[in-house]
Amino acid sequence: MHPEHHLAHLRAADLRARADAHRLAAEAARPRELRTRLGWTLVEIGLRLATAPRPAFAH
Repeated sequence: MHPEHHLAHLRAADLRARADAHRLAAEAARPRELRTRLGWTLVEIGLRLATAPRPAFAH
């Protein structure tokens, strides 16, 4: 095998390994992002409910 050909194979294998590692890290981070967005959405809804004007009751 030509040395440059061998180096190209090694480089390609390294790039594939890095891409796999990046993909796995990105997939692991997604649930936290979703939980964070959901949490802040619930906070926003709660604040809107707490500050919503309430109708006056007639006595």
